[in-house]
Amino acid sequence: MPETFPNVAATVRSVIVGTAGHIDHGKSSLVEALTGTHPDRLEEEKRRGITIDLGFAFLEDHGVRFGFVDVPGHERFVSNMLAGAAGIDLLLLVIAADEAIKPQTREHFDICRLLGVTTGVVALTKSDLVDEYAVGLVRMEVEDYLRGTFLQHAAIVPVSTKSGAGMDELRRALHEAAYAVPARDTSQYLRLPIDRTFAMKGFGTVVTGTLLSGSVAPESEVELFPQRKELRVRGVHSGGKPVPQAVAGQRTAVNLAAIDHAEVHRGMVLATPGRFRATRRLDARIELLPGAAPLKQRTRVHFHAGTSATLAEVHLYEQDELAPGATSLAQLRLPEELLLLPGDRFILRQFSPVTTIGGGKVLDALATRAKRSDTGRAAFLETLERADPPSIITRLTERAFSGLTLPELIARTGWAENAAKDAIAQVAATKAVRIVSQEPLTLVAAAVFAEARAKILARVEAFRKENPLQPGIAREALRPSLGRRVRPEAFRAALQELAAEKKIDVAGDIVKPAGAQITLLPEEAKAKEQIEQTFGSAGLAVPGVQEVLRSLSVEPARAEKLLRILINEKNLVRVSPELVFHREALTHLKALLLTYKKKSERISVPEFKDLAGISRKYAIPLLEYLDRERVTRRAGDERVIL
Repeated sequence: MPETFPNVAATVRSVIVGTAGHIDHGKSSLVEALTGTHPDRLEEEKRRGITIDLGFAFLEDHGVRFGFVDVPGHERFVSNMLAGAAGIDLLLLVIAADEAIKPQTREHFDICRLLGVTTGVVALTKSDLVDEYAVGLVRMEVEDYLRGTFLQHAAIVPVSTKSGAGMDELRRALHEAAYAVPARDTSQYLRLPIDRTFAMKGFGTVVTGTLLSGSVAPESEVELFPQRKELRVRGVHSGGKPVPQAVAGQRTAVNLAAIDHAEVHRGMVLATPGRFRATRRLDARIELLPGAAPLKQRTRVHFHAGTSATLAEVHLYEQDELAPGATSLAQLRLPEELLLLPGDRFILRQFSPVTTIGGGKVLDALATRAKRSDTGRAAFLETLERADPPSIITRLTERAFSGLTLPELIARTGWAENAAKDAIAQVAATKAVRIVSQEPLTLVAAAVFAEARAKILARVEAFRKENPLQPGIAREALRPSLGRRVRPEAFRAALQELAAEKKIDVAGDIVKPAGAQITLLPEEAKAKEQIEQTFGSAGLAVPGVQEVLRSLSVEPARAEKLLRILINEKNLVRVSPELVFHREALTHLKALLLTYKKKSERISVPEFKDLAGISRKYAIPLLEYLDRERVTRRAGDERVIL
């Protein structure tokens, strides 16, 4: 497969070099002189002698493997240039000595600065076309232009691709700059923004891109965003041959199984499955270029991130209009989903005429809708922008409606699971958040957990006062009464903690104030005893519930509560709404069935009626009860005794 290079050994540093500069300043010729490969691949590019789309070439030199991404210089193809700028480690700024700095030189340089590129080299091409004095003047102009920027100390090397003059010096400068590039983290999850896709005979669908993070190997599973489609990797190629693995920082070609190349296009992303979520709304820090027009609230702009390009509507947080050269927190709303993570850089271009006006960095890729009333959002975003992981977890958890799970944290931050767990352990030690469940690992803010505890205590006490004849409130009734903000994991953890502190008693499904006992009035105690005796003496031919309750000296509402107490105490068992039996009668019935089983493992309804000495009125509800208790199992018109 094309556009790949050999697998990187531990001692080899991989660096992606992006060319930038005005049209016809010799970017492609310079790449060819450095690598021996001309990056233009389209017939139209070769015919017209200009770069239209992205081109690629590779060079290995003294322990550094350079992947060159050659981008178009024409203003009409800046959108293609932006797709190639994703993943650049090192900028090769190309300025022709016979023309000096031109409009696309400035725009390309602004784009690279806004994308966070921090290292580079300047090549003064076509130096053979002017005299030494003119080269000196151009060098002075370039030095003045770059003063105060990330390239102010960069090597400026006059070169000629025709004579070869300066090429060795340029290679040395690139080599030195390569070691100033921070190594990419291969332990992070895979993200590969796709910049090319094509079908290759005998292979099928092939996609290429610069591997931003993680690694990819044959037979691994990947997820295609934003479609959320899981795919299998058939092969990973470098240097025209299969390799066992590609790692972050490399140009990579991936052969995908079971998908047509027409279904995949530039702007999509391959990622580790099940870890991320695409977004149509993000909060960011944006910066407007000094030469741009003021940016007004709700302005529509062209949005470029990774290899993707779409539109965005800008909602400023700190003012209604952003002045040229200023920065602001803002929310960007997209018409389509993209996979973005905190820290990702992007470029903003004016809607019309289309020119680069600024850029920014993603702070929260899964932002909630911006509201003027959300006065804490600015402080929250500033924490995401500047703080350490434990502080970020604290703020994310505080703003999560009902808490935060480990998968949700990873989707919000992009952190590897081990790193996320380490940060959780640190913040949990401060008690700013509470771990309310280990499986799934779930966090809630300390204030939310304290509120849940207080609500439980208040609700349990209120229920006790409202229902003095009931032992306590049922768990399934207690949790919904606390509101949606208290998630099940927080509810269980709060119950356990309150019970351990002897503030409540939890007996089975009943929650009550610690030490609370049912205190009956004399007539209530007598009525309770009468209910139990009535059902106990009836055996299995019990009277109806309402018949028993009407016979009592207490009013029906209190009588029903007394019956419920006996049921909660397990002295009585409610088999159906109108049939209640004493536990001893049911125990005797189960013993009869076990004795009957010695004769036959099956029993019919008539046989059951004879065995229990009851009518069909009681037999059917009792058999259904025994089925629920797994004493019997229905088999047609009979029951199997288990």
